[in-house]
Amino acid sequence: MSTFLNRLKVYGIGFAIGMVFVFFFFQNRGCSWLPGNRVKNSILDRVIVIPESEAAALKAKGITSEDVITLLNDGDVDFGKSKKQGSFKVYFIEKDNMKIYFTLPEESFISEVRLANRPVGKIKTSTTGTGKFIRFPKDDELVFTDTLSKVACEQRAFGMPKSKAILRSLKQNGKIDFSKSGMNVKPKAEHYLYFNDSQGRRIGAQAVWYKNKISINRFDLPFTNDCQ
Repeated sequence: MSTFLNRLKVYGIGFAIGMVFVFFFFQNRGCSWLPGNRVKNSILDRVIVIPESEAAALKAKGITSEDVITLLNDGDVDFGKSKKQGSFKVYFIEKDNMKIYFTLPEESFISEVRLANRPVGKIKTSTTGTGKFIRFPKDDELVFTDTLSKVACEQRAFGMPKSKAILRSLKQNGKIDFSKSGMNVKPKAEHYLYFNDSQGRRIGAQAVWYKNKISINRFDLPFTNDCQ
């Protein structure tokens, strides 16, 4: 019996030490079941966007895109200052003196970054201007287009028959146009994106969030083509 008790004691000490490491050293990198980390993982599964209307305010505070992502990884979620219910959720995350809201609109692949300098109830989906992409989910197959449609023909027309090339361009110079997007459209929010092709021509694209993919269902090309 004494041998069993000694083993149980050693196991208990090891378990306690492990829990200390998990909660105090790796709390933002593990334990995805913790409520705060579940929220942050949901945000990291989206394309994170800084609206142009917010960019100047962030710059005035000395907050860079890199700071925003660091905050998201290492900050704390304050549920009391968040909007947790409804189809448009907003989460308050802070670290040191940096306080940011991240939006989570339903059936959308974006999360907007907003300074937490107003009540959470004042935060709405952007409907004007554009937004700059600052982070994409780690998925090389994130963009999807129909290979047997007019869309595929248009892809070939502007020289990007592979969707991975579109994803690269979105990361390099892409933006979302909120004025042409329909974030409240049902059943899926509609996103209007811009990116440049290899010749520097601006390509427009309408997309929805489908099975964790950016599904493009229409292109707007700045030149005539034979795709019907």
